[in-house]
Amino acid sequence: MRTKVVLLLTTFAFLLASVSNGIAQQNPPAGGAGGGRGGAQGGGPAPAGGGAPGGQAPAGGGGRGPQPPPFVVMSTSMADGSFLAVKYTCTAGPAAVSPELRWMNPPRDTVGFVLITHDMEPRPRKGVDDILHWMVWNIPASATQLPEAVANTTQQLPDGSMQTNGNPGQGGVSGYRPPCPPAGPSHHYAFELYAIDQKLDLPPTATRADVMKAIDGHISAHAALIVPYHQ
Repeated sequence: MRTKVVLLLTTFAFLLASVSNGIAQQNPPAGGAGGGRGGAQGGGPAPAGGGAPGGQAPAGGGGRGPQPPPFVVMSTSMADGSFLAVKYTCTAGPAAVSPELRWMNPPRDTVGFVLITHDMEPRPRKGVDDILHWMVWNIPASATQLPEAVANTTQQLPDGSMQTNGNPGQGGVSGYRPPCPPAGPSHHYAFELYAIDQKLDLPPTATRADVMKAIDGHISAHAALIVPYHQ
């Protein structure tokens, strides 16, 4: 009988100790392992990025910096998508001039610029190329514009750049050839400017195909203005 009483008391003490231990685990003291300094709320692992919510790096961290502004071409002579003024077309006759162009934010590795102005409309039965109206290459990296009425009777410009219109010397004109679409729907004229990372070693007789081949793999930025015109 005495042995049974001792056994019952021992069992009761064991059960009481087990219940107390379970309660203590469910309610850990403040500052314990579940809420330690630097830990995430609720005892989980700290979020990535040094503890900032949502895994984001804290303010002032080593995140990706702001991107440079885009390379753009603009003009005081025309607006992208607006009709080309008559003074820049064949309708103006001998008084026609080239429009002003300016650009900003070229890449740091820019060595020069290439301008290609062309009629974007298809040319049925006349090959894959559309009509070239003006091409200028080896524009210096320091240049930020082409003024209105660039001289079109010489291939080499004062800054050393070269120009052509695909038919150099025809009618005494080597530079800008004013758009002159046939009657009917508008044609769209693209003024495309390329920033390139090398100077082009090309003869004055270079064609658009020659220039495009030379700049292949060396274009660091591109921008364009596209303007419609019809007679």
